[in-house]
Formats: sequence, C-alpha cells, structure tokens
Amino acid sequence: MEVSVVFEALPEDGRTHIMINLLLCGNEKVFDGALTLLISMTNRTKEAVHVFIMTMDLQRLSPDYVCITEAQTDFLEKVIQGKNPENKVTRLDVTHLYEMAFHQCINEGAYCTPYTLLRLLADVTPGIPDKILYLDMDIMIAGDIKELYDIDISDVEYAAVKEKYGCWLIRPDYFNAGMLLLNIGKIRYSGLLGKARERIRTKKMLFADQTAIFKSTTKKKLLPRRFNEQSKFDRKDTIVCHFCKRLMFRPFPHTENYKQWQVEEIHKYLNCHTFDADLEEYLRLKEV
Repeated sequence: MEVSVVFEALPEDGRTHIMINLLLCGNEKVFDGALTLLISMTNRTKEAVHVFIMTMDLQRLSPDYVCITEAQTDFLEKVIQGKNPENKVTRLDVTHLYEMAFHQCINEGAYCTPYTLLRLLADVTPGIPDKILYLDMDIMIAGDIKELYDIDISDVEYAAVKEKYGCWLIRPDYFNAGMLLLNIGKIRYSGLLGKARERIRTKKMLFADQTAIFKSTTKKKLLPRRFNEQSKFDRKDTIVCHFCKRLMFRPFPHTENYKQWQVEEIHKYLNCHTFDADLEEYLRLKEV
C-alpha cells in the first residue's frame, strides 16, 4: 500500500500538521547509531516523526548480517514516544526485495555493507510514503529537522548536499548520499531508483550506491552544507552532522572514522561536545 502523507488531527490553532517521514537502513549492529540519531532528533524536533527502518537477513554473506530485531525497534519507539507520543517506528524486512534486486551482484562487496543498497529499494517497498528523508546511521541532528524536511522538492527527484571530497575529485555536483530528501512519487515516475539498481547489478563502482544514484538522476536540488555537515560540528546553524570517514593530513595523511556512539573518541579526537547531553541520555538508556 502506498501512502502519500500522514495528517495529524487539527491542533487548537487550526493548523494541519504533517508527520515527518524518516528512512533508516541497517542490521542489528547499527542499533546504537539509530538510538543516538533518534535521541538527537526528537530532542530538537516537536513535529511527530514516523521512522521507517529497512532491514534484511543476509547471513549467506556474513553471520553479522541479521535483521535489526523487533525488540530493538520496539525499544526505539518507546524512547522517541517519550518525547512525543505520536512518534512511531515501523520495521520493514526487505530481504526478499533485496535478493530479487541484488543477489550475488558485482557490488555486494562494495566499500560499505550491502545495507547501503537498501535505500535503492524505497520506491518498491510497500508503505513508503511519497516524501521521506533518508539518513545514514552515523548522523546526529543539531537543529529542528523540520527545517530540512519542509524544503520544497516537488519538481526534483531528491535534495542532497555536495560530497566534501567528491565534489573536487569527481564532479562539482557530486553529492553525499548520507542525507537524501526523497520525492518517491517523482522517483517512481522517472524510474531513478530502478535505473540505479540496474547499474548496481551491471557496473562495478567504488562508491556503488552513491554513484548509481548520481548517474541515474534526472533532476536534483543541492542544499547548503549545514544540511549534511561532514567535518565541523560546532556551527550554530547546522542541522545535520555526519560522522562519516574523513581524510586527515596531519601528522601524516590518513583517514579517521569515529562514530557518534564512540563517545570518548569523538571527545578526544574530534573535540566534539555538541551532543554531550544527547549522548549522556544514550549511555543511561544503554544501562537499562
């Protein structure tokens, strides 16, 4: 069943509120990412959020590739409903869809896990609404996510932010797929994700999912970096902070890949204290 938007009851001021639709993808190993991300989002966003989590069992490739569990998603829902009782989490097991699209394809062993490919199934997954915000699990929200979600994408397939390194090394408009504000209705019409899935099946690519979307795009909107900040997390206007892998040149060229749930590391190596209150809440919940 396809859902366009979810309307809430009229509040006292007479305005209609539209629920924010959020898409996450992963297995049980990324639970800490989902928990920290959702804590940071719901601590700053009053609007109700409907979180869709796409997952799958792929133990034919690795014993670690198991679905995020119902107990985990129930826990996530309980946490975010403590911020707003209208918040909810929907778990979507898309194992069958993944196997039909990507079974033993040449990009299953891409730079990240096969779970990065799940977003490419959003247009054929039952229940995904026409507008939805996709976020990687290594993201924290530093402002009201409604500001991002309310951006008009009616005439484009999606909105994204330039990739920090790729826009210099690949193409000026090359984007980072860790944040995608998706117009699923338009994508179904244009066939963007269908074309991207075909590229995944037939062409070996280093940044498989990201490049497949980039090369299949008809029309996109590029947003300011504050909607997917990939390096500095202390700017006051930043909404999305992405703890992705980064290239460092001192004291010698190397990469760093610290995630937000690695609290001591982001304090010590990234000098990031923006989310201390959120991460203290996360650590308390982990002890429960």
